[in-house]
Amino acid sequence: MPANKKYLTPAFLHRFSRITAGFIGGYAVTVSFFLALSFWLDKVSVLFTLVFGGFLLWVALMIIAFIANSGWKIWGIYILLTLCFSAIVYLNQSSAAI
Repeated sequence: MPANKKYLTPAFLHRFSRITAGFIGGYAVTVSFFLALSFWLDKVSVLFTLVFGGFLLWVALMIIAFIANSGWKIWGIYILLTLCFSAIVYLNQSSAAI
């Protein structure tokens, strides 16, 4: 039984933005989150947690991207989160070098 046409996304860019936000944006948020977390906790245990917990977080972020109405809005949120976590990493690295 085929899917109802009114529930399918007709625009290629809309579908492409949601797919790339889920895969690439979710991965960037996951890695930057765990790198920022490693500055407050033990680095070895955080990286060990990244192996298992990172996959779960990445899958959750992919699901959120597919549930959302706008892929571009999700891209904006994921880029903002990645920049915030990356700023934490950058500021902690520069303060440790001083």
